[in-house]
Amino acid sequence: MFVLVNLKAYPCDPEAVASAAAAVAGESGVRVAVAPQAAHLQTVAGTGVETWAQHVSPVDHGSHTGSTLAEAVADAGGEGTLLNHSERRLKLADVDDGLAAADRADLETVVCANTPEQSAAAAALGPDAVALEPPELIGTGTPVSQADPDVVRDAVDAVTAVDPDVDVFCGAGISTGEDVVAARELGTDGVLLASGVAKADDPAAALRDLVDPL
Repeated sequence: MFVLVNLKAYPCDPEAVASAAAAVAGESGVRVAVAPQAAHLQTVAGTGVETWAQHVSPVDHGSHTGSTLAEAVADAGGEGTLLNHSERRLKLADVDDGLAAADRADLETVVCANTPEQSAAAAALGPDAVALEPPELIGTGTPVSQADPDVVRDAVDAVTAVDPDVDVFCGAGISTGEDVVAARELGTDGVLLASGVAKADDPAAALRDLVDPL
């Protein structure tokens, strides 16, 4: 299982969370990555943790003020990127162009989707993974694997039918090791979470709770 921690714009110490994630990954052998704000990518990568961008823009080099260039993410030590998170929605053409940008920079990709149908559409674009995240459950502490396990199974089936090489992650409300195990038992390959670690008083303890059952 892959544990991808999105720090969003929470008022946390990204270097401290990243250092905790690197330590827990080393202790457990579980793949753990952290997605900080773009301005913190290099600092987070410097801890040795696998580092992801929260977004890359669907652009190439040129006149694109305010964009997050995929090559700049890679230069800062980023190894992957999220695309189309519920808080950073893109048009389908922009998801496709974002994937092309990530591919140019050799970044791994996870495209977020709200439903099994959107998951299938995302899989057709050829990302490395699709993350199912019903937006109404994001940040609630109620994992989709408990609230609606059938939607997770349906997303796995939908993505597999389109491209069995695309992994499926489970997001929204993931906060405990039990949630991660439940996601795995439903056929997913990883989890995407945020507040359960970024808002924790002790991020290392929160991460250990997530990975220990694995």
